[in-house]
Amino acid sequence: MQEINRRARAPNRRTRNAIGHMLQALADAIIPAVCLACSRPVLGHDSLCAACWRGIAFIRQPLCDRLGIPMPFGGAPNAAGARLISAAAAANPPDYNRARAVAVFNSDSDDTPGSPGSVLRNLIHGLKYADRMEARGLLGRWLAEAGQDLFAGTDLIIPVPLTRWRLMRRQFNQAALLANEVALATGIPTDPLLLVKTKTTPTQVGLTREQRRLNVRGAFAVPKRRQPVIEGRNLLLIDDVITTGATVEACARALTSAGALRVDVLAVGLVTKPLQVTI
Repeated sequence: MQEINRRARAPNRRTRNAIGHMLQALADAIIPAVCLACSRPVLGHDSLCAACWRGIAFIRQPLCDRLGIPMPFGGAPNAAGARLISAAAAANPPDYNRARAVAVFNSDSDDTPGSPGSVLRNLIHGLKYADRMEARGLLGRWLAEAGQDLFAGTDLIIPVPLTRWRLMRRQFNQAALLANEVALATGIPTDPLLLVKTKTTPTQVGLTREQRRLNVRGAFAVPKRRQPVIEGRNLLLIDDVITTGATVEACARALTSAGALRVDVLAVGLVTKPLQVTI
């Protein structure tokens, strides 16, 4: 009887698959797949063309285990399990545990389509400032890949928050959208209300590292009634871009002060030359 039922279900699955392929082909005919960065035709949705793909400086090993910045050599654990730490991390250890990012986010000087830096910048700025939501799936997949060594033991994903007034003006928090994508990919829960921004701060654009640090000092907090949720937990903080690290460090300090055991950071872009960039 089980064999008969199995054979009866097989054609139904084939039929459903065939219908699914037909509907996908119809959708592609109505809305052709184009590159998310330059709108050139591509084979599938939520992807980039070859030229734009080459314009992304993906971060791979070797990298600094604390800051996540690319390193010229090394990076793999040695026999004792120690990982490579950059001179910058050794001189000024961050207030978070580890950071990872999808790609380098640097100079604003060259906006030629497909040029190094311009593709990732356009994707992030499109999401952040122009309501271009179509890239969130691709960015989420990239984040899920870049953060693989952070997910083990992570209890909760938390986005970097906006102030209430900025959220009302923008109508969405891009970090929360990215956090949702990572949560879907990993199965780790996310909570956008555990960390709040309590102080309206001037824009960070054009500020030095020290000015940014002072600008966001004391700007984030965990509501008292929510503190039991994070006490003793390992947290993953999500943002779109790490520039000097001032914002994510301020968030990490607020979270650890509220009882978090560990705070890691995951972002789409990582600035390795802060003075060249405006975010």
